[in-house]
Amino acid sequence: MSDSWKVTLPCTKAEAESLQFIDIAELVAIDPPPVLMTSEPDPTRPDDWQLDGYFETEPDAGTLAALRTLVPSAEGQEAVVERIVEEDWVTLSQAGIEPVRAGRFFVHTSSNAERIPAGAKAFLIEAGLAFGTGQHETTTGCLMMLDRLKRQGNHYRDVIDLGTGTGLLAFAAMHLWPRAFATATDIDPIAIDVTAENAELNGIRLGRREGRLALVVAPGVEHRTIKRRAPYDLIIANILAGPLIEMAPSIAAELDEGGTLILAGLLDSQARRVATAYRRQGLRLAGRIDRGEWPTLMLRKRRRYA
Repeated sequence: MSDSWKVTLPCTKAEAESLQFIDIAELVAIDPPPVLMTSEPDPTRPDDWQLDGYFETEPDAGTLAALRTLVPSAEGQEAVVERIVEEDWVTLSQAGIEPVRAGRFFVHTSSNAERIPAGAKAFLIEAGLAFGTGQHETTTGCLMMLDRLKRQGNHYRDVIDLGTGTGLLAFAAMHLWPRAFATATDIDPIAIDVTAENAELNGIRLGRREGRLALVVAPGVEHRTIKRRAPYDLIIANILAGPLIEMAPSIAAELDEGGTLILAGLLDSQARRVATAYRRQGLRLAGRIDRGEWPTLMLRKRRRYA
């Protein structure tokens, strides 16, 4: 194992929480891409976080500049660049990532696989540039909402995960409703590649038949495969408030009457505007889970009667 490199920059809590939604082309283009993780170094200062980036080769000035764009609050502060000698850099970067328990689900990296609790459905999702490992409150909230829907006796046959990231939410839905036709999409082809790798790690079969996961690179729902498989009785969209509002008409159009929509990636202060956008499309708010400042909304599409 050759030497690797670690870059550390200070950031705010808000910047740390928003990282999963940011796509920086200069970092995505690195092969292999860096592992990015955030942490709270001092619990007595809850707004002061740090960003750590792990690289296989020494980052150049352009890479450091791209990393800085993720955390604007660090402007003027020098990045700490460390050479890590003869270490497994992926294992090292994952060592501080705690597993997540959300309802029946347990999301972990290989560094804490031995901690799987009895009776839990575990998913192995390694850390990486594609976020959505379960660490972020929006992903955890979606897992909890899926678990709640199953416990309430809901059944789904046509499921789509928009902006899938790592595939985790699609995997969870397939576990709960194993006979469903499932689709995972993302605008980023790297995210779809990551989803395919994670599917293999977790025993998820790919394909377009019942009980298999179809993968699609697409902006929102604008793809012929997505249109052909519609309408969906369960749509999961863990994205951002702005795109969720903008795509409300198109997302609602692909949801079957009586279908369920899970929305996340929005702040508490944005929840009313997002819910209003979908209410105008014939959906009603039917449930909510709050994880700090990050709510997960569950909406139902009204049925039309002659």
